[in-house]
Amino acid sequence: MIKTEESTAESVASKLLAIKAIKLSVSPPFTWSSGLKSPIYCDNRLSLSYPEIRNYIKRSLAGVIDRNFNSAEVIAGVATAGIPQGALVADLLNLPFIYVRPKPKDHGMGNLIEGKVEPGRKVVLVEDLVSTGGSSLKSAQALNEAGLNVIGMVAIFSYGFEVAQKAFAQANIPLICLSDFSYLILEAVYKNYVNEKEIEHLKSWRKDPTNWK
Repeated sequence: MIKTEESTAESVASKLLAIKAIKLSVSPPFTWSSGLKSPIYCDNRLSLSYPEIRNYIKRSLAGVIDRNFNSAEVIAGVATAGIPQGALVADLLNLPFIYVRPKPKDHGMGNLIEGKVEPGRKVVLVEDLVSTGGSSLKSAQALNEAGLNVIGMVAIFSYGFEVAQKAFAQANIPLICLSDFSYLILEAVYKNYVNEKEIEHLKSWRKDPTNWK
């Protein structure tokens, strides 16, 4: 199940647009690493270069965890973009921090999870962006298989894809995002980042990103 934190949704969308962490372009569209064509590109790592925004996001993520997952004993970051965000949040909450690699190291100890792993401890995952949810849920599975107990996940932004909603519901892991695609569109219209024709393209992409043209 995926929810959006209403108290931060508008502000986070505005801040990410302002620093061009989120860019909108219908023509020409962006090409994701998967090859998918998209009118939106999101790189929330840019927020780390802006102390005021970085601190706002850190406090907001920590607040969501405190209000919804206050039994958390460990904060985990999803590599790679979730690592700095997770470390900042763990420091603010004074909790241990670990992170999950996309695959085990091919040298040394061959770790998939970096940091002290204590089976039975309750973990909240921190992610910067959720699209289909595949990599995020893979990290959650790795933590659970290591004996940890993933009680929830927080993220800066979600595209709000139906496939992600279904995946998180099936995994029975609650995800709370600081902002999402719907709030982004509202803010983009308000700040004149897009025109009416572009709005329709953006909405049609969100409904069917695989076949969007």
